[in-house]
Amino acid sequence: MKRLANYFLQGLVFLVPIALTIYAFVWAFRIVDGWLGLPVPGLGLLVMLVGITLIGFLLSHLVTRKVLSIFEAFLVRVPIAKFLFTAVKDLMGAFVGEKRRFDRPVIVEALPGGLMMLGFITRESLDMWQLADSVAVYFPQSYNFAGFLAVVPRSRVRPVTVDGSQFMAFIVSGGITGVAT
Repeated sequence: MKRLANYFLQGLVFLVPIALTIYAFVWAFRIVDGWLGLPVPGLGLLVMLVGITLIGFLLSHLVTRKVLSIFEAFLVRVPIAKFLFTAVKDLMGAFVGEKRRFDRPVIVEALPGGLMMLGFITRESLDMWQLADSVAVYFPQSYNFAGFLAVVPRSRVRPVTVDGSQFMAFIVSGGITGVAT
């Protein structure tokens, strides 16, 4: 009976991640298809991916970039839209693009000789608040899309030579995902 239960648990460990991933994709397909009113499952997601790629292509050309920057300037002037637009734009820029912020992984000694925390330096200089010996470190939370920012004495921060995206995956997975060295 114990062996049978073990087989069942092994089957769950194998199938649950696959089932949840498939469910998430089907859910995304249905949502996007519903937005666009397309009858073919998955066509909406394909249209969205092509559209996003097309906008990226247009942004790479100077003439179109000027038109889109005018639209951005308009959004920044609208009070509520400004808050939402700039927050989302900064967050997206922190993960991808030329101004990535999560590319400097560090280990922070939270308690001397004890607790260590994993995070990313997001700002090297805090001189504007008279904190010349401190840095801003963002600590992502495991199994969550949240985190917190802490001002940490530079002496307690140790850089890690690892790819930022692998380091983020390690933290968000609760230390389960491996990190290539």
